[in-house]
Amino acid sequence: MSEPVGSPCVLLCVTGCIAAYKSCEIVRCLQRAGARVKVLMTEHAAQFVGPTTFRALTHEKVAIGLFDDPEDPIHHISLAQEADVVLVAPATANILAKMAHGVADDLMSTTLLATKAPIVVAPAMNVGMWEAEVTQENVRTLQRRGITVITPDAGYLACGDVGGGRLPDPWRVADLALVAAGTTGPLAGERVLITAGGTQEPIDPVRYIGNRSSGKMGAALARAASRRGADVTLVLGPASVEPPAGVACIQVQTAAQMLDAARTAFADATIAVCAAAVADYTPARPADHKLKKSVEPLDTVELVETADILAELSRDKGGRTVIGFAAETSEVVAYAERKLATKGCDAIVANDVSRADSGFGTDTDKAWWIDRTGATELPCMSKTDLADTIMERAVALRHAH
Repeated sequence: MSEPVGSPCVLLCVTGCIAAYKSCEIVRCLQRAGARVKVLMTEHAAQFVGPTTFRALTHEKVAIGLFDDPEDPIHHISLAQEADVVLVAPATANILAKMAHGVADDLMSTTLLATKAPIVVAPAMNVGMWEAEVTQENVRTLQRRGITVITPDAGYLACGDVGGGRLPDPWRVADLALVAAGTTGPLAGERVLITAGGTQEPIDPVRYIGNRSSGKMGAALARAASRRGADVTLVLGPASVEPPAGVACIQVQTAAQMLDAARTAFADATIAVCAAAVADYTPARPADHKLKKSVEPLDTVELVETADILAELSRDKGGRTVIGFAAETSEVVAYAERKLATKGCDAIVANDVSRADSGFGTDTDKAWWIDRTGATELPCMSKTDLADTIMERAVALRHAH
């Protein structure tokens, strides 16, 4: 769905680790971000994932040995020079040691030594190997040299141990590689504000009014804007997603806090996308103690309306672009058109949250794009693809301004 943005060339170095199978997903994430991906494997890596798999995914030759390409007798130099960023994922303890000490005894280690491109490594190994003092010293050495080292996740490992050493989520790895590549795109120079997640309006210290928003759509929008070159600020309410790499994130809890953070970020923004599911009501007087049903029944809680963040930003937008969201369960387009007319924003993305494949917590959305020219129905698609579609239309709106 997404089109190349800056089209960086990423050299993905895959080492001999069970996590090598995740490198296939990293390839896909990089490609969805518009990158061209070339793969360099160690011979041990080929024991876990065959080069044919990466050839099929990348439509590029896969490099393994120093002398396996008769058309390129100094392959380690051409690979090193072609890459805009080099990503080692997974990175074993062995390759970390080689990089730290300048060992160059195969195609991968010679390429890593020869390249002048930024290098990002995503270690993956047994917890004991990761925590070993020599490994940690090698990591510190690489960091001192300006190499980005992604801290492994903790959890259940393939060997049966539990602890640090898991390869992080493929999107996070891909995001950090693209940040290091310094990609530019049609939103270069733009400052984008995105609100995401839900809000929690406290009734008392243990109860709140909220919703099931996961923040997935907002995180996807932040990622899509960032890889199009924008400087992105994500104002994130309580959510289950991790903010994308390279994005400034301000975490809030209540609608009032989200409004304050959004106002501050909007002062310097050129585009705002209000994707958060903000509570419409908040308790007028939150209790400072846990309310007891037998003494202070909750049906006596007085509610007041929260501020309308989309309307407030739209009122002060001037020549800036503001896009809102409308989560509906019926008459989706009609309600969204009414919202567009009353809020004063440039466009509304309406989605049908009554569907099993759309709305809070899902990985897909059925949506409509509504602006002054009318409503455009979009097919049900992944939130990642929808975010790309929205940001492409945001670019068009900016050019129209």
